[in-house]
Amino acid sequence: MILQAKGVSKRFGGLKAVKNVSMEVPSGSIFGLIGPNGAGKTTFLNSVAGYYNPEDGEVWFNGKNITRYSAAKICHCGMARTFQIVHSFPQLSILENVMVGAIFGDPKRTEKAEVVAARMLDFVEFPLSHQTLAGDLNTIQLKRLEMARALSTNCQLLLLDEVAAGLTPGELVDLTSLIRKIRQQGTTIIMVEHLMKLIMDVCDQIAVLYFGEKIAEGNPTEIFKNDRVTEAYLGCNYLL
Repeated sequence: MILQAKGVSKRFGGLKAVKNVSMEVPSGSIFGLIGPNGAGKTTFLNSVAGYYNPEDGEVWFNGKNITRYSAAKICHCGMARTFQIVHSFPQLSILENVMVGAIFGDPKRTEKAEVVAARMLDFVEFPLSHQTLAGDLNTIQLKRLEMARALSTNCQLLLLDEVAAGLTPGELVDLTSLIRKIRQQGTTIIMVEHLMKLIMDVCDQIAVLYFGEKIAEGNPTEIFKNDRVTEAYLGCNYLL
């Protein structure tokens, strides 16, 4: 297993946003994390990636306990993430934006950051000149930029947080192909997503959070047929 979460809990004052969540992510897989708004999905990702320190539980990555590591140290270990709201350096070119990830993510790499950044932009099939300013990009272009920047850190595990939000059906088809391409080149993926079609199409395993608790885990078919999951999304009256 590339990632193991063991009884992870995170509180904000009196609110327990994540409650005793455990899961294991196999290396080379695409693992989906779903749940209604406010279920604790992003908080769980932040707890795994070092942006929050969980009050209880442990996070293991590649056999190493990283529970108290900073986000920077976890990135150096081989984990990167994207965010619901894409952040770029708008006055820098897209090449320079991705170079930031290449420079920061893997201090031991000897290959020039510019070469790495250009290769990652080509990998995500970025449609514009590498000298385009990031401030001139639209939503899907910014998402591709952020994915290229995350991949340029030489990550083994990529966390995607609602990467499909705001995309058109055509853009979604392209994104689906890109996610599969990332997995094919050996990167494990955990993705938080509300778009169920995408989750069902690409994920090998799915966990469901509801009010901070894991209520189900299984393959897409098992999750689709799970009454607790249906109730969490649509209410008990739907089952009747």
